Amino acid sequence: MRPVEFNDTTAVIVVDVQNDFALPTGSLYVAGGQDTIPYINDVVAAAEEAGSLIVYTQDWHPPTTPHFAKDGGVWPVHCVADTWGADFHAGLDVVGPTVRKGTGGEDGYSGFTVRDTRTGEERPTGLEGLLRKQEVTRLIVVGLATDYCVKSTVIDGCEAGFDVTVLADGIRAVNLQPGDGDRAVAAMVAAGATIA
Repeated sequence: MRPVEFNDTTAVIVVDVQNDFALPTGSLYVAGGQDTIPYINDVVAAAEEAGSLIVYTQDWHPPTTPHFAKDGGVWPVHCVADTWGADFHAGLDVVGPTVRKGTGGEDGYSGFTVRDTRTGEERPTGLEGLLRKQEVTRLIVVGLATDYCVKSTVIDGCEAGFDVTVLADGIRAVNLQPGDGDRAVAAMVAAGATIA
């Protein structure tokens, strides 16, 4: 399976394929999330064979954070550090480094940045540095969820100057509001990404 060509200047970014998002028993289940995993594993295998970097992002929240509804935010408690919900789905092939986000209670939508929920201040994660160190110029993005973490990661990647492709078969949307997933795809395309 080669939906795109891979090489040593390409990185695959696998966004947040964690139990709380990818399983019906998770606290913030993304409908169909588990169905992406065989496809993502095929992408990872093709990328690994070609010598591409594969990086995984992972929500890794403290138990109390303004990101959660119980503390004034929007979302149910999810992906709390060192819990089952924060673990990668057992069926996901994890063969590269992980960038954790939201570890200090920030909103961690993008793999590239986290945002303080009170001040709005953004600061970088380690993702861009990791990619630059490997001389990556092109990103292939898959994962969960289309309308939040995938969208934010893709837009930040475009803004950082990477050539970004999103694989439509490897993403799923929350659709908190009907059509959010479609609007997210449009926003990613407007930012310069390609949908394949």
